This record gives sequence, structure tokens and C-alpha cells, in this order.
Amino acid sequence: MSSVPNIAEGYEISADAGRIDVARVHRWLSNDAYWALGRSREQQDRAVAGSLNFGVYETVSGDQVAYARVITDRATFAWLCDVYVDPSVRGKGIGTAFVAAVRERLREYGVRRVLLATQDAHGMYEKVGFAPLERPREWMALYFE
Repeated sequence: MSSVPNIAEGYEISADAGRIDVARVHRWLSNDAYWALGRSREQQDRAVAGSLNFGVYETVSGDQVAYARVITDRATFAWLCDVYVDPSVRGKGIGTAFVAAVRERLREYGVRRVLLATQDAHGMYEKVGFAPLERPREWMALYFE
């Protein structure tokens, strides 16, 4: 999936980490994403370096319009995070198609479980197969303040 040209007319998906506009992604996340508000550029750069990174780009200009990263062992487990679609292109189905393409890349690795957390996009993720945890009492988390 290094490039999937027809996510929506005029857009393409790429898993080429070299194409990520890291300054734009940092601006999006640290200024507009409730889960990453105030995240430092240094912290964002470390997150990018330790993850599989995906972007959606306008085919004509090459401008990045969406981002997602996945923390994974590329064998059994993945955590989908930092999914962000620029407000200027929301409502075109780009986010749904993007997450579906990332899902398929993870399926190619043989990953059996993909988790994510969201406060407000349950419906979009359900469209591509995500569901609430069936047995949430089996899961635990460790939080550092």
C-alpha cells in the first residue's frame, strides 16, 4: 500500500514515511486534536519515528490532507492513533477510506487485533469494522500523569 491512488477523486494514500509533512502534522495535532493538544514537536517527532505512518495527499499539489500512525509489532497487535483529517476535506469520505486502507495494510501483516481510542468518531470507525470491546473488564491501562 505504498500508494493507493483512488481513495477519492484527486487524493491518494501513501505509507511512505518520507512524504509525511511533519510540521503540518504537528500543527494539526498539537493545536486541533483533543488527544494531543500541546504535544511538543520533539515528542511528536519521536512518535513518528517509532510508528508506521500513513498520509493522504492531494494528487495534483501533493499537499498532505490527512495523517494516521500505527504502533505495532507487525505480527500480532496494533494500536491505531493520531488519525486526523484536515477540516478542509472532511465530509468527502476520505477518513473512512483512509482507515479502511490502513486496516488492510495491517491485515497484510497478519495482525489479529487492532485497538484505538476515540471520544467522537465511533460511527466512522464502525463503518470499517471497529466495535466496542466485547470484554472491557479484561483490559487494563496504566496512566502516567
